[in-house]
Amino acid sequence: MTADTAQTSAPRLADRLRGAAAEARRLLPSWRDYRSLRSTWRSDLVAGVTVGIVALPLALGFGVSSGVSAEAGLITAIVAGIIAAVFGGSNVQVSGPTGAMVVVLLPIVAQHGVAAVATVSLLAGLMVLIAGALRLGRSVSFIPWPVIEGFTLGIAVIIFMQQVPALFSGATVEPGEHSSNAIVAAGQALMAADWSYVPWAVGAAVLVALIMVLAPRLHSAIPGSLVGIIVVTLLCVLVPTPLARIGALPHSLPAPSLPAMDPALVSTLLLPALTVAALAAIESLLSARVAAGLADTGPYDPDRELVGQGLASIGSGFFGGMPATGAIARTAVNVRAGGRTRVSVVVHALVLLAIVLVAAGPVGAIPLAALSGVLMVTAVRMVQVATVRSIVRSTRADAVAFVVTAAITVSVDLIIAVLIGIVLAGIVAIRNMSRSTAVRREDLPGEAQDGDERIAIIRFEGPLIFTASDRIFEQVNAIRGISVAILRVSQVGLVDASGARVLADLTQSLERRGITVLIKGVRDDHERLFRSVGVLSSLRHHKHLFADMDSAVQHARSHIERERAGRGQAG
Repeated sequence: MTADTAQTSAPRLADRLRGAAAEARRLLPSWRDYRSLRSTWRSDLVAGVTVGIVALPLALGFGVSSGVSAEAGLITAIVAGIIAAVFGGSNVQVSGPTGAMVVVLLPIVAQHGVAAVATVSLLAGLMVLIAGALRLGRSVSFIPWPVIEGFTLGIAVIIFMQQVPALFSGATVEPGEHSSNAIVAAGQALMAADWSYVPWAVGAAVLVALIMVLAPRLHSAIPGSLVGIIVVTLLCVLVPTPLARIGALPHSLPAPSLPAMDPALVSTLLLPALTVAALAAIESLLSARVAAGLADTGPYDPDRELVGQGLASIGSGFFGGMPATGAIARTAVNVRAGGRTRVSVVVHALVLLAIVLVAAGPVGAIPLAALSGVLMVTAVRMVQVATVRSIVRSTRADAVAFVVTAAITVSVDLIIAVLIGIVLAGIVAIRNMSRSTAVRREDLPGEAQDGDERIAIIRFEGPLIFTASDRIFEQVNAIRGISVAILRVSQVGLVDASGARVLADLTQSLERRGITVLIKGVRDDHERLFRSVGVLSSLRHHKHLFADMDSAVQHARSHIERERAGRGQAG
C-alpha cells in the first residue's frame, strides 16, 4: 500500500466508523424520547394508570391460558413492559403477554414443560435483538393486509376456543391433556364436560362478558373487564361455588436468574424459539405501525423496536416470565387515554408492580372462569366485521389469501399461515404483474415508404419477468412476412434474468430465420443485465443497437433497399 493510498483509506475508515457509531446510537435510548414530557406528563400519568388497570386481567388471563401461570403473565407485563418502553422504537407501544403468543406457547409447554418457557423467551429475545441490529425492521411491510387480517382472525378463533376446556372441564385441565389444536381440544372438553361445574363457570364468564359490553355504554372511562372481574370475585366470596381460583401469588418479583441452558434442551428449543421470535417481531412491528397512525405520538423506528422487544423478552426470561410482544389493544388504550411519551408505558408497568406488592391476596381469589370471559370478549373484539367484509368483497385473490391464512392459522400453525399467505399474495402479485406485460406491433413513424411492410416495430411494455417470457416469445416469433424487426424496449420497467434471456432467444430465433434484429431504447439500468445474459451479443452487428427510433427506422429501411437491390441483380 502506497502512502497516498493509506492517506486516502484512513479518512474513509474513520467515516465508516463514525457512521456505524451513529447507527448504533440510533438504536439506543436518548433524551429526545422525552422531549415533550413537560407538556404531556399529566396525560401520561393518567394514561399509564388507565392502561395498567386494563392490562391486569389480560396479563393474568394470558398467563393462565399459555399453560404457564398468572404470575408469569404479570411478570412479563411488568418487566418486559418497562424494558420495551425504554429501549423500543415507539413512544406509546405497550408490551406484554398477548393472545397470539399464548397460541404459540401452549404446545411448547405441553411438549417441554413450563420451565422451557423462560429458555424460549431468552432465545427468542436474542433472535429478535439480532434482527433489529441487522436492520430487518422494515420487513413487516412485505406482509399484505389480507394476510395480516386473516392471521388476526385465526388467532381470535384460537383464543376463544382455548377457553372452552377451562369452562367445561374446570381447573384440572393441563397443557397436553387435550389435543394441541384448539378446536379439537374444545370438542374433547365438551365430550368430557363436568356438568356440575359448567353452569357456574359459564355463568361467571357470561356475567363478565355482559359487564364488559355494557359498562362502556354508561361511561367510556369505566374499565369493563376489571369491573366484571371484581363483581364475579365478590360474588364468589359471598356465595360458595366450585369455581377454581388463580391461587396464591407472590408479594414481590422473583430474583432474576439464568434459565436452563442445557445444550440438548437449547438445540431442541431452537425451532420453537424461532417461531416465537418471528411472531414477536411481526406482531410488535404491526402494533407499532398502527399506533403511529392513531395520534401524533412521533415517528417510530422499526429497527429499534425489534431491539427493544428482544431485550424485553430476554429480561422477562431472566425473571421467569414469557416472551413479550407489542399489544395493539393496550397500546390503543394508552393513546386514546392521552399517552404521548414512554412515561405512560412505564407507569402502566409500575401500576401492575404495585398491585403485586400490595394486592396479591385479592388477585389470587379471582376465578379462572372470569378470566376466560375477559379473553372471550377480547377475542371477539379482535375481529372487525367491516374489515372482513371489505376484504371478501375486494378481489378474489385477496379474499383467498385472507381465508387460507385464517384457516391455516387455526388448523396448523401461525407462522406457516403467514408464510403461505405471503406466498399466495406474492404469486397473485407476480401473475398480475405478468399480465400487465404487453407486446404489440406498431406502425412506422412518418410518411410510409415502399418496403415498410417488411419492417416490424415490436413494442414491449411493462415488466419483463419470468412469468411472461414464454408468452412473449410465442407472440413475437409468430410474426411472419418481415425482413427487419425493431425491438423497442424503452418502455420496459422491471427486467429479470429470464426476461432478458427471452430477448436473447428471440433475437437468435429471428436471425436464424433471416430477419435482421435491431434493438432500440435499452435503458442504462438494464444494459449490464442485457450484456451479461447475451442479448446484445445476439445481434448480428454491434451497430444494430439504437438510442432513438428515427435512426433505427432509417437503418431498417436501408436493409430493405439492399435486399431489394440484391433481388434486382439476381433477376
